[in-house]
Amino acid sequence: MTAAHLDALLVTSLPNVRYLTGFSGSSALVLVTPRETLFITDFRYQTQVADEVGALARVVIEPVSLWNALWHELPGTGGRVVGFETAHVTHRDFQRLLEAGSAWQWRPTADLVEGLRERKDEGEVALIARAAEVATRALARTLPEIGAGMTELQAAGVLERALREEGSEGFAFPTIVAAGARAALPHAQPTHHAVGDGDFLLFDFGALVEGYCSDVTRTVVVGRASAEQREVYEVVREANAAARAAVRPGMTGRDADAVARSYIERHGLGELFGHSLGHGIGLEIHEAPRLARTNEQPLAAGAVVTIEPGVYRPGWGGVRIEDDVWLSPDGTGPRLLTDFPRDLLELV
Repeated sequence: MTAAHLDALLVTSLPNVRYLTGFSGSSALVLVTPRETLFITDFRYQTQVADEVGALARVVIEPVSLWNALWHELPGTGGRVVGFETAHVTHRDFQRLLEAGSAWQWRPTADLVEGLRERKDEGEVALIARAAEVATRALARTLPEIGAGMTELQAAGVLERALREEGSEGFAFPTIVAAGARAALPHAQPTHHAVGDGDFLLFDFGALVEGYCSDVTRTVVVGRASAEQREVYEVVREANAAARAAVRPGMTGRDADAVARSYIERHGLGELFGHSLGHGIGLEIHEAPRLARTNEQPLAAGAVVTIEPGVYRPGWGGVRIEDDVWLSPDGTGPRLLTDFPRDLLELV
């Protein structure tokens, strides 16, 4: 805030609110000043905010509109220049700032809190690791129940039930299950399409533990794999292994992406790897940093990132293998959080 020349910062992004205060509800405004943190919510969360936020902030329970409480409290903060999160304020709320908040100078900011969130502390890493364990246990329970003739939706249902039973608070994102030629769709939604004998079956899913996400992808074959399936799978597996071993804090997102991409390109499949290598995870499933050809910024020590190379051939199918790794700041190399086999599994 000092570097941005702000007297105060209005935080409206709920993941940022949770990061700063611990609050997991769906309605809050937070005003951070050098002297105090003001937390505004409504009656529904009166008990919850006492448990989750406690004495960390001065809490105001507003019965009508959170913005009314903000205008009432803002004069007492003494600040004139107030930052707002430009990526998270709607046009309607921006109009509130210009009209009801016209007595203050509003300054757009980007990634002030997200920049802090990029580097995970040990407690955050532990929660992501627990979410990864929940996810991999759920997949281990799911695979023996999968067979030819089952639809993608049915397979997703088996997996999502296992996630809940293993302790996931919810789903980090809508579960992806894609069979056969549909496995060439990187973000396929499960459908009534039935799994055929000899099909690739791709699972991409995540668990939630105390708000923190995991993100896992495994691709299996229902039945016996063909020689071509094994060949493509092996290229993706080796690209995953190379990137997991090589990624380090300080290297650029572009260089991290290039580790896996160059391996896939050397095997003549580069044009079939159309997305980036990975992304950060934490309170959101997609956050900084990005392991992508377009990112020239260095990867932060302490970040947790995905490693997810893939090859997608339209009309044939696709393979993706995704793991979560912590970029340890102590120089010991990346720590793998998703402990699940990467050898090609045949469900027979």
